[in-house]
Amino acid sequence: MVSTYLSYLSVANNLNKSLSAVASKGAVASDTTYYKENIGKVTTVDEFMDDYRLYSYAMKAYGLEDMTYAKAFMKKVLESDLSDSSSFANTLSDDRYSQFASAFKFVGEDATAQTSVQQSSLLAEYESSFDEESDSITEATDYYDSSINDVTSVDDLLGSTKLRNYVLEAFGLSTDYTSTSFLRDVLTSDVDDPDSYVNQLGDDAYVNLAKAFNFNTDGSVSDPLQSDDQKSLVESMYAISSSTFASSSVGESYTTYFQERIGSITSVDQLMADDKLVTYLRTAYGLADSDPDNYISASLKSSSLATAIGLGDLHDAFNFDSDGALADGTTAQTSDQTTATTTAFTDNYNVSDVDTWIEASVANYQTRLASVTSIEDFLTSNADDDDDSNDDDAELWQMAARSFGIGSSEITKSQFRKILESDPSDPNSYVNQLNDDRFTALRDAYNFGSDGKTSVPLLAMSQSVIDDFVADYKQNKIRHLSGTDKTEASTAADTEMSYFATQMATLKTASDVLADDRLVNLMLEAKGIDPADVTDTELKKMFASDPDDPDSYVNGLSDNRFAEIVGSFNFDTEGNLSSDAEGTVQQRGDVIETVNNYVRQTLESDQGDSNTGVRLALYFERMAPSVSSAYDILGDDALFEFFTTSFGLSSYVSNMDVEKQAEMVTNFIDLDDLSDPDKVTDLIKRFTAMYDTSNGTTTSSAATILSGSSTTISADTLLAVAQLKSG
Repeated sequence: MVSTYLSYLSVANNLNKSLSAVASKGAVASDTTYYKENIGKVTTVDEFMDDYRLYSYAMKAYGLEDMTYAKAFMKKVLESDLSDSSSFANTLSDDRYSQFASAFKFVGEDATAQTSVQQSSLLAEYESSFDEESDSITEATDYYDSSINDVTSVDDLLGSTKLRNYVLEAFGLSTDYTSTSFLRDVLTSDVDDPDSYVNQLGDDAYVNLAKAFNFNTDGSVSDPLQSDDQKSLVESMYAISSSTFASSSVGESYTTYFQERIGSITSVDQLMADDKLVTYLRTAYGLADSDPDNYISASLKSSSLATAIGLGDLHDAFNFDSDGALADGTTAQTSDQTTATTTAFTDNYNVSDVDTWIEASVANYQTRLASVTSIEDFLTSNADDDDDSNDDDAELWQMAARSFGIGSSEITKSQFRKILESDPSDPNSYVNQLNDDRFTALRDAYNFGSDGKTSVPLLAMSQSVIDDFVADYKQNKIRHLSGTDKTEASTAADTEMSYFATQMATLKTASDVLADDRLVNLMLEAKGIDPADVTDTELKKMFASDPDDPDSYVNGLSDNRFAEIVGSFNFDTEGNLSSDAEGTVQQRGDVIETVNNYVRQTLESDQGDSNTGVRLALYFERMAPSVSSAYDILGDDALFEFFTTSFGLSSYVSNMDVEKQAEMVTNFIDLDDLSDPDKVTDLIKRFTAMYDTSNGTTTSSAATILSGSSTTISADTLLAVAQLKSG
């Protein structure tokens, strides 16, 4: 008869062909089709276990066929939270149970407004925005200061986008809708001529703009274009207009502006029309946010009213008559009054401890966001909801807008709602119609469904699948190591795992993933594949093929692990994110892996019907790379049979002390060799030779070893192994 080794080779050397032959068999093909078509319809553990065809198929796929009857036990396995080391599946000594649980997502993934990666990224941008704002103001002002006096005509100024926008922003004018011709007419007006263009507009803002420059009516320049005072005024106005938080430099800019402008004020109405002056006085004289502006105008006109509302100092600092005008020869303030006002402003201007304020705002954001379950929650959850909160904390949506460089004047709360409600995959959705990358990035930073509720984030790889990959990667990296080597390998693996998880939460296309060698290496090594054995071109072809199509490129490869990898990503064949790939209780990659496992288990079972030695050899070949310790062999009937047969050992060794048995295993087998295919082949040659010597070429009396009906390991040994593995 044909030797066991040759029988094994006939299968192993044509493994893909052998697996395809098994997969095409009537019963196998029918059961596989049923599984693929129906597993996506399951939503609960009970539904899954009540469908015997689905349940038994999966149990066989993960080598648990003999436990199919134990539904209560298996339900506890499937409901285990694998992120909790004390969960039921994780406390079992047999890794097959945790592997089975990881193939299904009955625990479910959390719907959340933001993942930790999305939140960290947004808050990092928020924190850096303050320094960026200050740097931007300084850079723009330095450019203006060094360039403005080189302007020789009004067209030079208006022709320079940077200078033009600087001036417009300083005066609070739109950079998008203020026409060049209009500005030319304003800037070349004679401000001393009551009939000039700018004076006919009846708006002090444009008059002040014209006064800030010395253009002639023909657009030429009366040297200099700006005096030092005029330049200082514009630069102060820019700092005030562009700043969103209190700082010493902004306070100085306010004071400069006040000192430059107050001398030209001739009435209370003129003063009240200037929001910067009003803001200055509110700060200097301690008006609360709830106090109306007319407190100021009334106090400037009436001493008795000012005294009654506690603003007598404000009235005394100005010289307006009761009608709000100035007597002939009188200025709004004397120099002493101006000094008194600026001193009051300096005393009351609360310069922010920016770092402390940012820290408080970030903490508020994190606390509030944790309870957000809808867009409505997000837009209404702010510091005012909690008496213990800092009333100065920004609202969540305002912080989010700032993080993406969106100014407070660019978006309303209503618009923000419409952005979050938008479908980012729909080119006609509100956010995509805005055609602004900032708003698109803002939408991508949150996970809300069309119903306005939080949803499970659509990532390149679902979080539970990420967890599976990084766990397998680390296990492969530290297998067979000990001491310092294990510690160093574990630390290095943790670094790569953290990088992988972070990047997978941000990348949007297959091209993004494949362009990053660190990501590619981890996903391949997690599946036990050497990255050096795969080219970039091959990977691109794999990700461009459909893992659900049996005739696709990736499914035509001899190694079915590649299809499992491609199927683990939520990409379509164009390489873009697609919710269609996610699956329900079982992700697409897990479905592929389950089917592959089922076919492999069936192949081994079929071979065992003819020769148990072939089945054991195929089983050992499959399991060898995952063996981490001698206890993995001692706790597995089939591996134990392989070991004792290979080295001619009596089954009575199972009655020895378990630690002695483990020592014996490592004396016979260098566990590191189990990661080397050539060394595994050598062991299989030894096993098959010894098997044939012991059994001839006939079926072993242990023919049912893998079905669980034969016991070669003592109960004491199994208990000891279980305690060692879980301890």
